Amino acid sequence: MKILVDADSCPKPARALVLRSAARNSLKAHFAANRPIPGISGENAVMELCTAEEGSADDRIAEMARPGDLVLTRDIPLAARLVEVPVTVIDDRGRLYTRENIRERLSLRNFIVGLAENGIEKERSANYGKRELKAFADSFDRVLSRLLRGEKKR
Repeated sequence: MKILVDADSCPKPARALVLRSAARNSLKAHFAANRPIPGISGENAVMELCTAEEGSADDRIAEMARPGDLVLTRDIPLAARLVEVPVTVIDDRGRLYTRENIRERLSLRNFIVGLAENGIEKERSANYGKRELKAFADSFDRVLSRLLRGEKKR
């Protein structure tokens, strides 16, 4: 089992939590991005540098992901690709993506992108504070524990 992180958009506190957890559980954490990400180091960390092409980090994660792995991404189209493998996918706020909920989330994402393309911006909450980190940590620990015990997704 490995942890794969879409590192381009992953907040620093979430990356740090993943690194600590990977070390504690003797797991490899692979961080994919098209640029070096500061702070990715240690024997349990692997920085996957991808080309600058659009979607290259997503493609690398999809290529590496196997059933039983845990992926951290806020990229809903990538999550949609991965839940079909099936791979367990969560975002940096602790939301779990599943086969049951991914179509709705993808549809909502596409609607919001469509609004933005037509000049109507949705207000975004860019804050990533203690509340968001705690929600992520709780979900990440729960999902990781389940995967380490070999339980299937519910």
